Amino acid sequence: MDVRIDFLTRTGHLSTDWRQEFILLSDTLGVSMLVESVNNHKASGETESTVLGPFYIANAPHYANGVNICLDGKGAPVWVHGRVTNARGEPIAGAMLDVWQANEDGFYDVQQKGVQPNMNLRGVFTSDAEGRYFFRSAYPRFYPIPYDGTVGEMLNALDRNPNRPAHLHFIVSAPGYEKVTTHIFTPDCPWLKDDAVFGVKESLIADFKDVDDPRQAETLGMPNPFKTVEWNSVLARAS
Repeated sequence: MDVRIDFLTRTGHLSTDWRQEFILLSDTLGVSMLVESVNNHKASGETESTVLGPFYIANAPHYANGVNICLDGKGAPVWVHGRVTNARGEPIAGAMLDVWQANEDGFYDVQQKGVQPNMNLRGVFTSDAEGRYFFRSAYPRFYPIPYDGTVGEMLNALDRNPNRPAHLHFIVSAPGYEKVTTHIFTPDCPWLKDDAVFGVKESLIADFKDVDDPRQAETLGMPNPFKTVEWNSVLARAS
């Protein structure tokens, strides 16, 4: 069998409901970011998009604002908050924010069935009348993409790094607006300039701050000290 056909065949055999090796291959070849960049140009200051990644799961639990999505209790606690607006700064009420991330050990829940709680570090939130959303999570850390399959073979052959910079995923959507799939990256991650899937954009590097304030922690229902990040999403009107 032709080595190229064999490679693609084995990639297909590795793909399951929870492991999408073909998406991972597209990401690591830069194809996903190329398609994303061509089709999602932002001209008016709207939030930039990036790759979906292979670990998205539809139908995550819908939570009220303020809920803690970190079900395994690992990692430094983070208060994530912000607003969803249009390009004129007007709030978008009822926007849906689908969020997910890896845990402190560098794995998504679908990679550790029976180890992490189901739907750990996943949730869907709805912006309020002023476009605000807020929830509790854990400080993300960098992690290697799965490299025990054909994608790993490709990366090894090219002497490439398998790591992804620390990030939270967001899909933000609202009626009458274009949906945006994006990340927010931590500013202190050593892999920001060497992302295995080429997904980092300067505008998506967020400002995570350390907070040591018992009164504020109590108000937010957070342990003290904790971290906080404000992330505002700006949506483009649908064509």
